[in-house]
Amino acid sequence: MKRIQGTSEQEREAKKQKLLKELGNRWLPYLTPKDAEFYQLWQENYCKLILREASRIPELLHKEVQQAFLTLRKHGCLFQDLVQIKGKNLLTPVSRLLIGNPGYTYKYLNSRLFTVPWPVEGSNIKYTEDEIFAACRAFSKLNDYLHKDTIQALNKLRFVKSEQNEDSTIFGMVPELSKSGLDMGDDMELKKRTTYNLTLLNYMDPQEMSYLKEEPYFGMGKMAVSWHHDENLVERSTVAVYSYSCEGPEVIDCDERSPEGRNPALWHVGLKIAWDIETPGLAIPLHQGDCYLMLDDLNTTHQHCVLAGLQPRFSSTHRVAECSVGTLDYIFKQCQLALQNVKDDMEPRAMHLRSLESSVIRQGEEIHNEVEFEWLRQFGFHGHRYKKCTDWWHLPMSELEGLWKKMECVTNAVLCEIRKKGWPMEQKNEIIADLLALLTTRQELRMEWCMRLYSSHPSQDQSSSGNS
Repeated sequence: MKRIQGTSEQEREAKKQKLLKELGNRWLPYLTPKDAEFYQLWQENYCKLILREASRIPELLHKEVQQAFLTLRKHGCLFQDLVQIKGKNLLTPVSRLLIGNPGYTYKYLNSRLFTVPWPVEGSNIKYTEDEIFAACRAFSKLNDYLHKDTIQALNKLRFVKSEQNEDSTIFGMVPELSKSGLDMGDDMELKKRTTYNLTLLNYMDPQEMSYLKEEPYFGMGKMAVSWHHDENLVERSTVAVYSYSCEGPEVIDCDERSPEGRNPALWHVGLKIAWDIETPGLAIPLHQGDCYLMLDDLNTTHQHCVLAGLQPRFSSTHRVAECSVGTLDYIFKQCQLALQNVKDDMEPRAMHLRSLESSVIRQGEEIHNEVEFEWLRQFGFHGHRYKKCTDWWHLPMSELEGLWKKMECVTNAVLCEIRKKGWPMEQKNEIIADLLALLTTRQELRMEWCMRLYSSHPSQDQSSSGNS
């Protein structure tokens, strides 16, 4: 099987161009459920993608979740994100909102989103409207349901793989599954990979989009989301997606008139093996309330895209975000570490430092940059959207800004100290070199953020509802 390896943005672009050059003017083949070989291809090469048709999900859960989507759109809570792709600031065609564990964030394409917290036992979360509280509670219920369903799906896949090692004639599966590399580890590992800590909500109305990219490899039609791997996730964790498209009678008629290829009136999820030009791709239609699970390492070994239909569509994409450096607890501990170098009970203008060791100064200034550019400026950029749902982030971000101001005073105190006479020249030069590099980075990032704010200015107050 021909594959091209690599992970950086530059490498991905190089691989894409190489693949397109190899293809020339031809399309790669892809299959839909109308093709006789569709299910065999799915089992052989895409067995870790599980589709849950809407009829298998409780009706009450459908009702609550679909009402929650409509509520959030009605209140203007869904926004386009300004992301960075190939060094350019671009608005996503899809409008989004992050809901999840209190104090968690999710970063993709240099854009950090902050969770609107879903209700958690023992927490005191105030929502702007009772309807928004009900919406967040609905997605928490969906999250719990998908967590249990994911564990069942993985256990079933593990069981089938185990059985195939003894007998490869298990009905409904094929011997290729034994080559899939399914390694679930112990129960603790299973829990770590399936306990979704947030969901990224998406909304798009294709009729409101003046331009959507054409799918470049298979000729699948218009894309709402290009080919990608989901970022910033716990390794080998599952992604679960609930889809809600507002279909009409004309969609069914259109499907009957489409003998070849995917029906352009229906939303689909597209799947392909990453950078493989031999294996056909899949285009799987998504109807109201359908859900799909990308199990285990599928998100790493394969790429997926979302192919636009004609009707508006919502989705809730549940993830196990890698949050080791993405929670409030983490960043407050970082601040505590940086400010350990400040003597207690000192006024900012008379700040005294415990140590002027180069490594201590460098660590403090690195955290200073992290607080400003990974948190305060990211929140300042996106923070207006959260006020529509809750004021939960107001207090911790105010506290974080206060700690950042102390770090600004620490920087000034270091500069004042190294101006004093009597310093050994070697130690002084080492501190100056470290400071110069970090302060140069700080200035460059501040200029970069000014450009991002300028790029986003026309769309900062536009919600996804299309009514602004």
